Amino acid sequence: MKAIILAAGYATRLYPLTKDKAKPLLEVGGKKIIDHILDKIYQIKEAAEIYVVTNDKFYLDFLNWSRDKKDSNLLVLNDGTKANEDRLGAIGDIYRVIKERKIDDHLLVIAGDNLFEFSIRNFVDFFKQKKSSIVALRGLKDKNKVKGKFGVALLKNDRIIDFQEKPEEPKSSLASTACYLFHKEDLGFIKELAESGSDLSGLILKKLVEESELNGFVFTEAWFDIGSFENLEEAKLFYEH
Repeated sequence: MKAIILAAGYATRLYPLTKDKAKPLLEVGGKKIIDHILDKIYQIKEAAEIYVVTNDKFYLDFLNWSRDKKDSNLLVLNDGTKANEDRLGAIGDIYRVIKERKIDDHLLVIAGDNLFEFSIRNFVDFFKQKKSSIVALRGLKDKNKVKGKFGVALLKNDRIIDFQEKPEEPKSSLASTACYLFHKEDLGFIKELAESGSDLSGLILKKLVEESELNGFVFTEAWFDIGSFENLEEAKLFYEH
């Protein structure tokens, strides 16, 4: 198994805070967001290599951050983009890593602005049990909380039978988080979407539902998708107390 932390966004919604600092390098609870994520990945021995994919603008910052880790299995990759307008998007960045590193293995992918408190050990065990690609789903108990904001999954037992990308009329209140574990047999779908120019991670989930198998790991623990100043403050309140 390999792991990717997606850190190539430009976080324009958090300007001026992120104008000269990448969002995953912001501190929450006395620790960088990316360190919270890395500590989770370190809890599983299966992740043989960890790739942090970033952009040209923040590449040196992440390189300096990684040097402090003294971890030979941690590698920072530059996707070559210099501005928000030419970003590759999640699918493009995942595929770039797959192609550059010749990955043919199960692939754990976590967005560099997602903070979560569920057990990643349980997440990986769920993957082993299902033998298919999986995504972490947070039950928000209210459809209004997911409406127009998150990808939404409809489950039958654990299997996702329908996936909607930020729907105005959600079929459930299960929000898709940016924590995925792709089965190696499904990596071809990422290649297909990347080469067609698609950049939304929700599209890969939809494709897996329709053409392969995707199961949902439902959790109730804390989760923060740091997409706004409000989300950032909520996360700080949680981790600082």
